[in-house]
Amino acid sequence: MGDPGQFPSPWSPHGSPPTLSILTLLLLLCGHAHSQCKILRCNAEYVSSTLSLRSGGSPGALRGGGSGGGGRGGGLGSSGLCRALRSYALCTRRTARTCRGDLAFHSAVHGIEDLMIQHNCSRQGPTAPPPRGPALPGAGPARSSGAPAPDPCDYEGRFSQLHGQPPGFLHCASFGDPHVRSFHHHFHTCRVQGAWPLLDNDFLFVQATSFPVALGANATTTQKLTIIFKNMQECIDQKVYRAEVDNLPAAFEDGSINGGDRPGGSSLSIRTANPGSHVEIQAAYIGTTIIIRQTARQLSFSIKVAEDVARAFSAEQDLQLCVGGCPPSQRLSRSERSRRGAITIDTARRLCKEGLPVEDVYFHSCVFDVFTSGDPNFTVAAQAALEDARAFLPDLEKLHLFPSDAGVPLSSASLPAPLLSGLFVLWLCSQ
Repeated sequence: MGDPGQFPSPWSPHGSPPTLSILTLLLLLCGHAHSQCKILRCNAEYVSSTLSLRSGGSPGALRGGGSGGGGRGGGLGSSGLCRALRSYALCTRRTARTCRGDLAFHSAVHGIEDLMIQHNCSRQGPTAPPPRGPALPGAGPARSSGAPAPDPCDYEGRFSQLHGQPPGFLHCASFGDPHVRSFHHHFHTCRVQGAWPLLDNDFLFVQATSFPVALGANATTTQKLTIIFKNMQECIDQKVYRAEVDNLPAAFEDGSINGGDRPGGSSLSIRTANPGSHVEIQAAYIGTTIIIRQTARQLSFSIKVAEDVARAFSAEQDLQLCVGGCPPSQRLSRSERSRRGAITIDTARRLCKEGLPVEDVYFHSCVFDVFTSGDPNFTVAAQAALEDARAFLPDLEKLHLFPSDAGVPLSSASLPAPLLSGLFVLWLCSQ
């Protein structure tokens, strides 16, 4: 446990809220954090969340589902503080991989622990909403048609009513080695090991954890998936779904199968299409459908998501495999793909050809996985990924990608300028 005196407490010994100068000092003291360590972002979000607890301030910004596990005295401010601390702790866990050895990060972790004990905060419970409270996706000026107000937790209906046209959607998938198809139709075979974010935006966080298929092998497979649906105004409480190989739950981590007791709680739901191997999550409030599958001792992930949701992230949330694909240093080249095999390449091609007659990237990914592992069940993973793409892609002309097309660098016409600059920073960090 760290010394509380080394970490600015949000309450003074006399019970007063923190001063802005002390909280600002926290950020300045952490200015040496590594460029890839996101502890500054966690600190800033915590500062923003606790500013509403200042004397005379409205606690409304920290309202959320549940009682919040209040501190001593059980006041509204204490429950709001507990929600803010749980959000702070969640943020530090998400950035832990890139903050190893960072003094500011470890100071924050110990400080959070001390404060949660000091104010009797439970580890489980609701978290604070995003500090700036992201607007509902698809929101815009109401049309002067005299129509009733749109349902705020029905993304497609709200967007169509406000904009007079249906929304746009994007598709991303990860399966097998893993192979990643990005929102922008780039296809990479990755050697990523450990935890990597597929998505990290204002509404969703998806993390895949991969391990080598064999000792010393470059190829990896996804063994764990964590999906966080963040607090969304009147629609849902924060919900977490965790899946591992041989454990695809039919419920969220808290045992529920919907978004909670808020008015729009039914806009988030989970169902099992095939127990133990196929789970679908519908998030109607953000126009999103997610499919998780287990085949051949690996997990596959597929998503159809509204464009507004996919684009709702800051420059600090730059590492997302669904947005930029695998970093160049983590991509497997064709020469590496053919280095060794458990069966002959001709046998792998024959097995894959049965269900994948078009020799596109799904076929070649199948051949690689079956050739490397010797397990014909990997054909099912590639076939399912192709069928998901067929169901989720708004433009079926882009269903079949071919090796010569899938690795083309992102062009300025395909991405907005802020995202290009974020990806450029990512590229610099990988050098």
